[in-house]
Amino acid sequence: MTTYAYIALEPSGKRKTGFIDAPSKEAAIATVVADGKYVLEIKESGAKKSAIPMGGGRKVGKGDIALFTRRMADLASAGLPLDRVLQVVAEQSESATLTEVSLDALDQVRKGSPVSDALARHPKLFPDVFTQTLRAGEASGQFAEVAGKLADFQENEVTRRSQIVSAMIYPGVLTFTAVSVVIFLITFVMPRLSPVFRDLGSELPVTTKILLGTTDFITQNGLLILGVIVGLIVAYRAWVATDAGAIARDRMIFFMPMVGPVIRKATVSRFARVLGTLVFGGVPILEAIRIAGLASGNRVFRASSELVEQDVREGKPIAEAMRDAGDFPPVLTHMVAIGEETGDLPKMLGRVSQSLDFEVDNGMRRLTALVEPMIVLVMGTFVGFVVLSVLLPIFAAQSAVK
Repeated sequence: MTTYAYIALEPSGKRKTGFIDAPSKEAAIATVVADGKYVLEIKESGAKKSAIPMGGGRKVGKGDIALFTRRMADLASAGLPLDRVLQVVAEQSESATLTEVSLDALDQVRKGSPVSDALARHPKLFPDVFTQTLRAGEASGQFAEVAGKLADFQENEVTRRSQIVSAMIYPGVLTFTAVSVVIFLITFVMPRLSPVFRDLGSELPVTTKILLGTTDFITQNGLLILGVIVGLIVAYRAWVATDAGAIARDRMIFFMPMVGPVIRKATVSRFARVLGTLVFGGVPILEAIRIAGLASGNRVFRASSELVEQDVREGKPIAEAMRDAGDFPPVLTHMVAIGEETGDLPKMLGRVSQSLDFEVDNGMRRLTALVEPMIVLVMGTFVGFVVLSVLLPIFAAQSAVK
């Protein structure tokens, strides 16, 4: 028997997706048709994951996944069986892709698979932190509660990403404008003024010489400069593709002035939130530490998490292993120690995440308030330098004529 993934139309006109086992493609089509459906597409499902042919439509974002999880948690909390939960979620979804994924998961659940395994077939949409937590929730009989925690986690991530994007829009526009003005002045305005200055016959001011020299160098060596920039970008990407380069890059980010502490706190907050969600869901602690390190998005924390995992496997307490790793801040290690003592580690990790989120929000507001005037100041300084360099030789020529 071979498994085939199909897309078909029901008599009502609604699209249906799913899987069917049959000895041949023709037999699979006959079975679907015999069920009253019209086959639109069918193909052999040779892959274990993401076997269903996906429809078109917009890309599925993190907000879509968060809404999917929230609906699933709410419906499960209302007492609906899990197959009914997936059916309702599929009907409510605004994303064609998520509708197909939900129907595929529904088909798998009705065949006897757990929801976590059914969703794990689509790892690009549902990573390990999602499916492992759901799997533990199913095993412990707390599917609704665990799904709710996952929804809280995803909604916090979406909110944080939205805040960062919103905070960077205005500085980004200012930076783009400043760079555009600089490029326009150097490549268009100054080359046309350069012959005029040289025909004045008087000694040019130092600022004008500097500006003209810079303009001449850039215009005469534009391709070389562009090639160097592209080469540096390629070299940088090749460097960070290595483990040593990625760790060094992520560690340097932590030491960047003003920005570094904010990024570090955001990384620790994400690590604590993921770890707390996994532990609450009943994921084994070693697996939870590993997944939290991967989900942190920082190679330094990933490497440190591997050290913590190894030490905990050898019998060391989690807080002590984190202190020995050296990259986890005291606020995290102390709260983890309290959580181990009281037996309520998820709650302590949640408090750490909330506290750090508050500090990150304040840090982002300070950075935004500081970056905007700095960009304006730098832009104004350069424009003033150009204007001064243009006007000084004109004034000097007028004085000479008089």
